[in-house]
Amino acid sequence: MKRFRYLEGIAKGFANHRRIEILALLEKTPELSLSEVSEAVGVDFRTAGEHMHKLVASGLVMKRNAGKAVRHAVTPLGHKVLRFCRTLE
Repeated sequence: MKRFRYLEGIAKGFANHRRIEILALLEKTPELSLSEVSEAVGVDFRTAGEHMHKLVASGLVMKRNAGKAVRHAVTPLGHKVLRFCRTLE
């Protein structure tokens, strides 16, 4: 039962086209700040923050403090999810 809840959490993390787009962006260009992500995908800062929160909570993206900025990168699990998504194309 715990395994299914774990998988559900991962699935919810990428169950949105914007979050998949953000994952792909971070795979191509890691270490972006939230403002850089919001500008690149064309959403406002707050919306990007909500998506990033879900990606981090599901373990698909990690955050790293770099001075005043917070940088984001895809985790190994996030890379697996992107590979899975590409098999569905």
